[in-house]
Amino acid sequence: MTTASLPQTTWQSIRVAPKTSRLEQRPLPQLGANDVLIRVRVCGVCASEVYPWVHAPDPKAFGHEVVGEVVAVGSEVVGFEPPMRVTGLVFNGFAEYTVAPATHLTPVPESLSDEAALGEPLSCVISGMRNTGIELGDQIALVGAGFMGLLTLQAANLKGPGEVIAIDNRPEALERALTYGATQLLAPADVAAPLCLDAWEDVPLGYGLNVVIEAAGNPHALALAGRMVQAHGILAIVGFHQGEPVPIDMEMWNWKAIRVVNAHERRHDYQMDCMARGLRLVEVGKLQLASLITHSFSLEEVDAAFNTLLNKPADFIKAIIKVSD
Repeated sequence: MTTASLPQTTWQSIRVAPKTSRLEQRPLPQLGANDVLIRVRVCGVCASEVYPWVHAPDPKAFGHEVVGEVVAVGSEVVGFEPPMRVTGLVFNGFAEYTVAPATHLTPVPESLSDEAALGEPLSCVISGMRNTGIELGDQIALVGAGFMGLLTLQAANLKGPGEVIAIDNRPEALERALTYGATQLLAPADVAAPLCLDAWEDVPLGYGLNVVIEAAGNPHALALAGRMVQAHGILAIVGFHQGEPVPIDMEMWNWKAIRVVNAHERRHDYQMDCMARGLRLVEVGKLQLASLITHSFSLEEVDAAFNTLLNKPADFIKAIIKVSD
């Protein structure tokens, strides 16, 4: 598609009120010298956008897990050309077209489907696990077996833990965790000693776990994860926490001398390196991503997709917005 043949407008989903979006026709994004214009094929629906979808005070565009097709490039862009498929750190993805800097994009391997190539969540998971010191034979736990949790579970298993305990309220999510490498499944209410270390006196050796990964993004999960870490163990926070400040038992964390890893990353070059590594792992079959996608919606159904994520029916893990083929 040449620049001259591009449309002048794009349909974009805009959140206009709490839990309410509408399609609006907007001018085609302007293409800077270092930018790439992308025709969106699919865009993942991320839990991090549920809170602003409900609470944001102003009109807002969502969608940052984009896989699309290059339709035009800026004058200084090298390495990208139509009709190459790309993914990356891309925003305003619930739309027919969006634009991103070339430095925030990476090619999608030809062997991967669009659904298998959601680069942004891959970069988050790979970054988090690169920064979490799991050693061979460690006993670890994953609190939260949603999409990010199950993807993190797979990445953590590549580091060679000896036992992986998956914890979630939803039986269906736990069953999937078993498929992706968990060795033990528990509901949060069933977690007790010796898996926890939350007493100061008369505690036998061996209580608590080497590494605990919190991937649910809620205060209850974080509190449980903190209780489960052994003295001098590692607590990796993969869950994205929003809204009101989250209380933590800092006295307990101090007493146990745990190491807390914030698994989130804001260095774009590092994120892109993590993304490329994640795509390679998917390409060779060491990470499964497409099988985690359980629901698909059209661009007109963004609110339905968010509601499904919010309410989580029994079979739900991940939703995407399918924009074009």
